[in-house]
Amino acid sequence: MNAQAPTAPRRLESHVCGEWVRGQKDGVPLLAAATGDPVALIDSTGIDFAAALAYGREVGGPALRAMTFHERALMLKELGLALMKVKEEFYTESLFTGATRGDGAVDIEGGIGTLMAYSSRGRRELPNARLLVEGAAEGLSKDGTFIGQHILTPLQGVAVHINAFNFPCWGMLEKLAPTLLGGMPALIKPASQTAYLTELMVRRIIESGILPRGALQLICGSTGDLLDHVTCQDVVTFTGSAATGRMLKTSPAIIENSVRFTMEADSLNAAVLGPDAGPGTPEFDLFVREVAREMTVKAGQKCTAIRRVMAPRAHVQALIAALGERLGKVALGDPHDAGARMGPLASLDQVTEVRARIRDLSLEAEVVAGNPDDLRIISGSAEKGAFLNPVVLYCDKPLDARAVHDVEAFGPVSTVMPYDDVAEAVALTHRGKGSLVASVFTNDPTVAHDVVVGMAPFHGRVMIGNRDSAKSSTGHGSPMPGLVHGGPGRAGGGEELGGIRSVRHFMQRTAVQGTPRLIAAVTGQWTEGADTQVDGTHPFRKSLAELRIGDQLITAERTVTMADIEHFAEFTGDTFYAHLDEAAAKANPFFGGRVAHGYLVVSFAAGLFVDPAPGPVLANYGVDGLRFLTPVYPGDSLKVRLTCKQITPREGADHGEVRWDSQVTNQRGDVVAQYDVLTMVAKTR
Repeated sequence: MNAQAPTAPRRLESHVCGEWVRGQKDGVPLLAAATGDPVALIDSTGIDFAAALAYGREVGGPALRAMTFHERALMLKELGLALMKVKEEFYTESLFTGATRGDGAVDIEGGIGTLMAYSSRGRRELPNARLLVEGAAEGLSKDGTFIGQHILTPLQGVAVHINAFNFPCWGMLEKLAPTLLGGMPALIKPASQTAYLTELMVRRIIESGILPRGALQLICGSTGDLLDHVTCQDVVTFTGSAATGRMLKTSPAIIENSVRFTMEADSLNAAVLGPDAGPGTPEFDLFVREVAREMTVKAGQKCTAIRRVMAPRAHVQALIAALGERLGKVALGDPHDAGARMGPLASLDQVTEVRARIRDLSLEAEVVAGNPDDLRIISGSAEKGAFLNPVVLYCDKPLDARAVHDVEAFGPVSTVMPYDDVAEAVALTHRGKGSLVASVFTNDPTVAHDVVVGMAPFHGRVMIGNRDSAKSSTGHGSPMPGLVHGGPGRAGGGEELGGIRSVRHFMQRTAVQGTPRLIAAVTGQWTEGADTQVDGTHPFRKSLAELRIGDQLITAERTVTMADIEHFAEFTGDTFYAHLDEAAAKANPFFGGRVAHGYLVVSFAAGLFVDPAPGPVLANYGVDGLRFLTPVYPGDSLKVRLTCKQITPREGADHGEVRWDSQVTNQRGDVVAQYDVLTMVAKTR
């Protein structure tokens, strides 16, 4: 079954300065990957790129920065839900790119899922505030009157995201999520070949009205002089070839203004079959399946696809046979055909490029499976469609070879190479000069340790595959929102994703110095030495509407007795010798005698500061940073200083989180325990 592209290819438009704008020329045709029929026309001639950047800075930026992290996180959730409602539109358009339904799921729902993941992380891990406090305050004076604190605030420019053709949805959304959460507007430039799918998704985003004006702009076509107008407040990210990335990275304005530039480039990713994972083991079967999957998903057009396959020399022939058999069953055809399991490459130009790279590789390796000249498809056009069989090559002497470690065929192509010991396998992975991801399939802990530690400096991510994770593993080639995506050297030297780590890329870290009182006013967090208030009302009797940073309670004292210690030991079962054996405790270099349990101290502290009656405090949900600093002996008296440290109202809920600084001291004023108490508190009584 072959599906025809629209009879009249649509003119793609750019969305800049709050409007949809057509280029001034007729546009370059974009062709369906499987049939060669025209799908769309693309052109950006006449767009004022300087004005687009100015619009993002002056309109989108202030609107986003006026929102808190939680408000922006909820915006991402609303956007993700809105896109899910119209996802079938994207699936239909995705078929013209050469992506099967399964390929489209990774791109479309994977991208939307990334929005949702960042929404959840933003509400869970970030404060409901407009700046981020990083780390503890640094003491800068002996008397505590001068301290330092690191903060992060949104950059006041535009994030320019230049994306590749292979993931027109995910490539945009995985960058957009941390950008918007960080409070920065974005300008998206998709690769032309599949820009029609990106444009459709951006249309639906703009139509939803969820984002503030200027928060998202789109360029369909050339970026012209766009990068001539970037400033130190802008960010540029690039996904694509290393050669193009290096050219962009050295643009005069980027160098002159020290513009943040993140690059994710081509990558000769490796997969290693462990010496223990021979034929007949679950790991061998998993390895074959994973290599074949990485070769055929998106027709191998993935920056994380497996390009180099390392296996023990004794197992390479069995591996080649198994790969050849598995790949020989893959039905190649038009993604509109439900029977097709692998679609075409993105374009005929891409086929020409991959064929040329296969010829380069063939100087050092031989094709052992998947003749590239014997095309067999079940649907689509053999002449105008961008089809190519999966191809496996074999290089018998990889230590003496160069091309297999330097040349990337960006398609369904992998090269198998043997190794004689684990150290050699690790050395071969290094020959790729830096990659996004590597994997090792083994059930041997020693092999896992040696290979992972050996490969790690050259890779942004390492996956261990074995029988225990077979059903739950996300696989070699799947970047995850919570894990960094990027790699050193050839892979670009940058990092994307990684949870909140990537949000910080769109913010400026600043060290602020001053008195604790004024630092607290800046950060919205109480720190030692800042103002406190004791007004006679127990802080636990105050709702979020009444509570203030610095509200403090100084409790009465409680004396710890030997009977308390012995009862706690019997009641809890914690009979550690330092609490019950005087002679052994005296021999301990830290104590010199029997001491109270640390958790007894914390329990007594709670008894001193908790107000038991029902009220605004709804629950205690944790303790952070607990440290026992001074031993507590029988006869010591304890009291607690409890101070409201941070207030985080939760958007869309009738409660929020309050962090309390809890300091427990003895009768001499020595701090015996220090920690933060975390509570849920009602917004109003």
